[in-house]
Amino acid sequence: MTDYLLIALGLIGLVIGGELLVRGAVTAARRFGISPMVIGLTLVGFGTSSPELVTSLQAAFAGAPGIAVGNVVGSNIGNTLLILGVAAALAPIAVNPAALRRDGSVLVLATLLCAAAILWGHVGRLAGLGLFASLVAYLAFTLITEARAGGSAASEMYAAEADTVPEPGTSLGLALLMAFGGLVITIFGARFLVEGAVNVATVLGLSEAVIGLTIVAIGTSLPELVTSVIAVRKGEGEVALGNVIGSNIFNILGILGITAIVHPLEVPEEIARLDVWVLCGTTALLLLFARSGWRVARREGLVLLALYAAYLWVLLS
Repeated sequence: MTDYLLIALGLIGLVIGGELLVRGAVTAARRFGISPMVIGLTLVGFGTSSPELVTSLQAAFAGAPGIAVGNVVGSNIGNTLLILGVAAALAPIAVNPAALRRDGSVLVLATLLCAAAILWGHVGRLAGLGLFASLVAYLAFTLITEARAGGSAASEMYAAEADTVPEPGTSLGLALLMAFGGLVITIFGARFLVEGAVNVATVLGLSEAVIGLTIVAIGTSLPELVTSVIAVRKGEGEVALGNVIGSNIFNILGILGITAIVHPLEVPEEIARLDVWVLCGTTALLLLFARSGWRVARREGLVLLALYAAYLWVLLS
């Protein structure tokens, strides 16, 4: 019972801590006069992925690479099938062709790099540096091209993503304190979640990878779910799609990259047998649905949700 309580407290801590971190960081950036486009592309992306980062780091240091790697792979699968599925089921999502061509291409490259690392069986520091360097290059290229374009549809989408973060109306000092407090809560939440998940996996006879791919991955993806639902309710469905694609890129290049730099990871064989192929398949399906008519329809959202239910059934059975 204590282990399930730890998991519950960990998930609550990740949601609250991640929300405080994003709100504090975005508010501070606004006070410094940083443009909404830059905030949406960088801070919102990093902030909503902070639960995944802290959890994967905690799992790596706890000697649970299955949770660390499963968290990244499971979060990306959940982002596509669950979060995009829910968003599209609520309302059809319009797709920005220019943004999809650029960010979708980066997502494909990141997914292929992730698959190669997983099939190799080991994600070392050199591979981690390569992944993280790719993220830095992607962000730099996007910021430069959008700044030169000046008011493109893609930059407006990033700015709209920043607008999904509520403005608490606090001073710079309080905003920084909020961000720091959110980070502390996220760290403790991740610690509770990892400790509880490892113990539950042992008691139930499940592998750490399965726990990482399910409970941990869904829990750490809650900030993306909240952001996407808010965007859809505001009639900005393209922000929900951009949030999913951006989060998937951050998870692979940033979360997996940083975790491997800090603590090299051995990849469980079961992830290489099944889940990496599911990851590749869901990425291809995301781009196929987005490209067909440049929109993700409600029926396609329902298909994504049905596929996620089938995936969880296969994992847990």
